[in-house]
Amino acid sequence: MKQTLLQEKYPVLVSEIGKDETTRQSMDDVVAYFKEKIAENPKVQFIGVFDHYAHTKNIGGEIAPDIKGAVDVIFCFGFVLPNPQVLALRPRSIGVADLGDKFVVSFMEAPMKPANDAMEAWVKGLRNRA
Repeated sequence: MKQTLLQEKYPVLVSEIGKDETTRQSMDDVVAYFKEKIAENPKVQFIGVFDHYAHTKNIGGEIAPDIKGAVDVIFCFGFVLPNPQVLALRPRSIGVADLGDKFVVSFMEAPMKPANDAMEAWVKGLRNRA
């Protein structure tokens, strides 16, 4: 995984996973994988899947020509609610873009180490072919 700063202020972790490196070959397969991982953790609640590609296309927005599909898998690690402001940081999502020969998977770094560790492990787990 590569850690980067998106637009010079958002800490984002990104992984490019070739389709030859994973048994998950479609967007539906990747979404199902993340839903499985979320369901395995009793402290994480699945919320939904947002088809960002369809939304952007439907409103006449711009989509990079190499992007064939793009979704956000939305969920929440609800360990604590220490103050109302923490709601601005939730829920979490993992973005998945299909670029034909590979997936680009990304998420914004969470302010909570257990959430980051889990999301990073989930993303790394997609690379399951030698």
